[in-house]
Amino acid sequence: MDRKIIVAGHISYDITPQIYDTNGKNFGNILKPGKLINVGRATVANGGAVNNTGMALHKFGANVELIAKVGDDEFGRRIIKSCEEKGAKTSFIKAVGEDTSYTIVLSPPGFDRSFLHFTGTNDTFKFDDLNMSNIEDGYLFHFGYPTLMAGFYENNAGDLIKMYKNIKKAGLITSLDVAAFDLESKQGKLDWKEILKQVLPYVDIFEPSFEELLCMMDKEAYKELLERAGDEDVCMCLSLKKDILPLAKKVMELGVSILLIKCGAAGMYLCTSEDVSKKLGIGSKWDNFKYFQKSFKPDRVKSAIGAGDTAIAAFLYGFINDYKPKEAMEIAAGTGAMCITEYDTFSGLSDIEKLKEKIKNNWSTQDFIKE
Repeated sequence: MDRKIIVAGHISYDITPQIYDTNGKNFGNILKPGKLINVGRATVANGGAVNNTGMALHKFGANVELIAKVGDDEFGRRIIKSCEEKGAKTSFIKAVGEDTSYTIVLSPPGFDRSFLHFTGTNDTFKFDDLNMSNIEDGYLFHFGYPTLMAGFYENNAGDLIKMYKNIKKAGLITSLDVAAFDLESKQGKLDWKEILKQVLPYVDIFEPSFEELLCMMDKEAYKELLERAGDEDVCMCLSLKKDILPLAKKVMELGVSILLIKCGAAGMYLCTSEDVSKKLGIGSKWDNFKYFQKSFKPDRVKSAIGAGDTAIAAFLYGFINDYKPKEAMEIAAGTGAMCITEYDTFSGLSDIEKLKEKIKNNWSTQDFIKE
C-alpha cells in the first residue's frame, strides 16, 4: 500500500562517542570537572525525529517525504547528502546564513542518554516554512519534537496549534511525537497541559514517552516520580494501574484518538477512542483498544539512541498498512529491541517480515512493569 507519510520537524547532526563500561557507577559521578575520560570511536550520523523516524520508515519500504530545516553549512550539507544517498525523498528548507542543529550524545551502557544540544535552525523553523501544496497529497503527517523547537513552542505553542489545525483541515491523519525538556528551560516553564488541550483535538496519534507525558501533564507528579526513582531508570519504577492507566485516561479526555505511551525498556501502552475506526477510516479492531506490550529481550545492548523514534516508525508502518493494533504494537516493540543492538540508529533494524517471523517464533519478552 503506497500511502504517503510526511515526516517533519526536528533534525540534527549527531556525534556519539563510544563510552566504555561504567562498572555500575552513575555516569554523573564519573563525568567530573578536570577528569579525563577515555572513550572509543565516535559515530557520526543524522539524528532527530525526522531522521530517526523518517529514515526508519524509508528502510521499511514506506513512501516517505522528509521535511526539516537546515543551514547552508557543512552539517546541513551532510544531513541532506546522507538522506538522499539512501534514496529518501527530501524537501528540506535551506536557510541561508543560519547554522544547522547538532547534538553530542552521551550514551553510557546501562544508563539513559544525555545530550549536549545546539538548537540552530530547529528554533527558526515555523509553520509558514511548510509548503502546504506538498503536504496535501499525503495520507499521514508526523511531526517530531516541537518541545525542542522555539518556533513551535513560543507564544504558548501558537504555531504548533495552527499547524495541526491546518493539516487536519487538509484531510490528513496527524501524528505527534515530543521530546524531553528541562523544567528550568523556556519551554519547561510553559503550561503544557493547556497546550495539549488545544492541540490534541487535531492530533490523531500521539506517541510520547511516559516521562515526557507526565512532565507535560503534571510537573509536581513528575518531580515526585524522579525522587521515587532515584538513580534507577524511571520506567523501571512504573505501575500499570497506578501510573500509566490514570495518565492515559487524562490524556485521552483531551481529544486524541490513538495514544501510544513509550515506557522505555519496560514496553509500551496503547489505548484508542471508541470511535477511532469511523473517525480515521480504519478497521473496527482499533476501536476502544487497550493493551500493554512488554518489551522484547534484545540480543545485546549497545545504545538506546533512536529506539523510541524507530519504534514509532514501525507502529506507523503497521498503521498505514492496516495491521491490527496488537500487531502494530509488536513490530514497534520489536523494532525498539533491534535498534539498541547497535551504536547507530539503523544498523540493527530488521526487515519487517523478518521481524514478524522472529516474533512469531516466540521471541522472549521482559517483565519489568508492575501491575
